[in-house]
Amino acid sequence: MAEKKPRRAYLYAAAEPNDEQKEKLLAFLGKRYSKAFELVFREDESITEGFRLVAGDDVYDRTREGRFHQLKERLRELVTSENDGQDVISLFKSSIDSWNVETLPAEEGKVLTVGDGIVVVEGLSKAVYGEILVFESGVKGMVQDIRRDSLGVILFGDDEGVTEGSRVRRTKKTAGIPVSEQYLGRVVNALGDPIDGAGPILAEEYRAIESPAPGIIDRQPVCEPMYTGLITIDSMFPIGRGQRELIIGDRQTGKTAIALDAIMNQDDVICIYVAIGQKASSVAQLVENLRRAGAMKHTIVVSATASETAPIQYMAPYAATALGEYFMYKGKDVLIVYDDLSKHAIAYRALSLLLERSPGREAYPGDVFYLHSRLLERSAHLSEELGGGSLTALPIVETQAGDVSAYIPTNIISITDGQIFLESDLFFSGQRPAVNVGLSVSRVGGAAQKKAMKKAAGTIRLDLAQYREMEIFTQFSSDLDETTRRQLAYGQSLMRILRQPQGKPYRLHQMVILLLTATGHILQDLPVEEIGAFTKDLLSEFARMHDEICSGIDEKGDLEEGRKEEILEIAKEYLKQWQTSRS
Repeated sequence: MAEKKPRRAYLYAAAEPNDEQKEKLLAFLGKRYSKAFELVFREDESITEGFRLVAGDDVYDRTREGRFHQLKERLRELVTSENDGQDVISLFKSSIDSWNVETLPAEEGKVLTVGDGIVVVEGLSKAVYGEILVFESGVKGMVQDIRRDSLGVILFGDDEGVTEGSRVRRTKKTAGIPVSEQYLGRVVNALGDPIDGAGPILAEEYRAIESPAPGIIDRQPVCEPMYTGLITIDSMFPIGRGQRELIIGDRQTGKTAIALDAIMNQDDVICIYVAIGQKASSVAQLVENLRRAGAMKHTIVVSATASETAPIQYMAPYAATALGEYFMYKGKDVLIVYDDLSKHAIAYRALSLLLERSPGREAYPGDVFYLHSRLLERSAHLSEELGGGSLTALPIVETQAGDVSAYIPTNIISITDGQIFLESDLFFSGQRPAVNVGLSVSRVGGAAQKKAMKKAAGTIRLDLAQYREMEIFTQFSSDLDETTRRQLAYGQSLMRILRQPQGKPYRLHQMVILLLTATGHILQDLPVEEIGAFTKDLLSEFARMHDEICSGIDEKGDLEEGRKEEILEIAKEYLKQWQTSRS
């Protein structure tokens, strides 16, 4: 039986070693791998001191640069370890004094091809999915595709310094993002680096951008409301803390406006807005609007604009969710807006096609459902044992000509706990927010509503459905009886109070008063064009003269016995005064 040939190890140095040095190196390799090696010398004039020994994927770097890198990694571990209370300078000194170069292998590979933010790497057979790799130029990347003899790596920076044949090293760490309280009020990129020019952000810890969703035992029911301040949503499609509610509709129908109103309406909730594939000017305008409204103090904006590479856009929502989880596991309530997941899926499709994965329906890869399910499943209302924090998700999806049966919309509809469907016809007719009452739904429903809102909303959804049906039927007839006319006027009054200007979210008591007034048929005798002015004055009257009613609703979340009749009586009396003063 033929003997097996010895494995080859390559020695890179400026000068060839002598026989004694060769013997020592071969003895080291034999002891380390329990196998015979043949040592091949390769002259490398760029190595001014020491040598590099390559055995398979393992690289023993004893050059000056290699030893310096090893020391640097040791000092970095000191800074990031739990030594915050100690003097870092003294730690550095003692560490340098006691430090010795360790003979540890650093697994290295070689770049085969590079382009469009994708690098194919040869070697690194032990690398795992999602692991961070460092290229010779200092740019980092993440393993996204594992093949028999190569790796597909997505880059987190410019590929200009990454060239064919350059070295790449394992870090044995998964992709993560620095997290801390200091991120509040800041605009950052998908890597957690500030891009608002307001200085650096000190990190308290690092979190993996991808982590398992909380299990069933770690969750509790969604029962606490997350008010958006929009009557349409809070009365008919309530959102609870820990829920995932999809906002879906065509382009330019007010999807982002709903999410921003929800952010502006929060007091005790930390908000994270993720911009994926948008224009940088649009993100800057959005940040400015939040700042003017005083909402930036409790908001973090994670921006991956259209000018960013596909890997950065792909990574952004996961990094933002890791930020949200940092606060959630501290017992706080978090609201996260993904704007939008259609562009996120497109970025992932681009990555997958560049990685030569098989395309499926609409050229999306087969795991595009898993792409969003593993993201949205991380939203939860944690159990009291884990602090009781919550992460509420408002994913946004863009449709084409109202087609909710397209691939990505149907995927995300099946993952979420309901959807708010915005209709173009309603939007262009002036009904804003343009929520289609028939197609929208919240699967949490009344469980996330206060009693006051339940009582005030009553049968409004059914009344609106009847109005829409009657409106379509009566447009073909000009001769209407008095009962039908009154029903139409009632429906029009309901539609009018649901019309709300952007950036003006209502408090709970304001929504309850308006709903009671409308469903009490008080507004239907007013001309539709006067309802807006009257309701504005009515809310001012309640705030000025009946503060105990307003504060009672906000604090208790319920209508005391007889309170509903009292509100209706006040509204009727004020309507008479208001009409008299205008006549």
